[in-house]
Amino acid sequence: MNKDKDILRWFNGDISTEEIKALYPKEDFSVLEKSAFYAKQFETPQVEAEKALAEFKTRSFNKNETKVIALNYKMLLRIAAVVVLMLTSSYFLFFNATASYTTDIAETTTFNLPDDSEVILNAKSQLSYNKKDWESERSLTLDGEAFFKVTKGEKFTVNTDAGSIQVLGTQFNVKERANYFEVKCYEGSVSVTYNGNASVLKPGKSVRIVNGKISVVKDFKAQKPSWINKESSFDNVPLWQVIEELKLQYNIKIKVAEEVNTAELFSGSFTHSDKNVALQAVTIPLKLSYRINGNEVEFYNYEAN
Repeated sequence: MNKDKDILRWFNGDISTEEIKALYPKEDFSVLEKSAFYAKQFETPQVEAEKALAEFKTRSFNKNETKVIALNYKMLLRIAAVVVLMLTSSYFLFFNATASYTTDIAETTTFNLPDDSEVILNAKSQLSYNKKDWESERSLTLDGEAFFKVTKGEKFTVNTDAGSIQVLGTQFNVKERANYFEVKCYEGSVSVTYNGNASVLKPGKSVRIVNGKISVVKDFKAQKPSWINKESSFDNVPLWQVIEELKLQYNIKIKVAEEVNTAELFSGSFTHSDKNVALQAVTIPLKLSYRINGNEVEFYNYEAN
């Protein structure tokens, strides 16, 4: 048996996959199978395998010296792997139209959308949109928190698991975390849709949904969210949500003693630049204490100390 010729016959479809595996039961054909699969997804010029093999073996790579290179099985495997890589890369280059931005814990990033709208993405958040459809429909998906400065133009839509936001040209902040959804309007107007009900926000107005229930939120005068300046601010927000934000900004684990009421409302702020100061800013107003053990923090009542 001639292994090289049998493999070429298999590539041409002259023998089946079952037949080639039966001929060479100890060989791994997984890479060659992937190569054959991806090759069939693209229209490529038809090449006679035997002729191509012959030309390859007789091609001169040096003007002064002719070298004959025998095509062996290992070389074919390497060639097949390169083909798979090239075809896969081509697919993502030409057919994958999704743009995506992601931040990790304690990380923020700023970028511009194709219409020059500016986005500042807060910690542990993800934003994605379809580059191909952007000009006809300015629509994106957000998981986490982001501040938007939207340029005027056609409708601009932010989709989240909790609700959607639509604007024409404005500045607003969207925070969508587990069991928490909040939209704040800083400029222009924002239409927020939640459970099929739409409400329009003007500058200084907010809408907040906690555990599926709409909460009353006081008006604000800030020009932009505090987290852009590395500080998280809260106005009558449940302690459990404040704790979640501490975990995101400091990459820590927080354990809460049973006697601590995590539903208690907190108003205040904490810095993103000093962990101890941040923990004190949250615990002292609520008459709580904390202890640090490595990367873990425990909240407990003063009386339990």
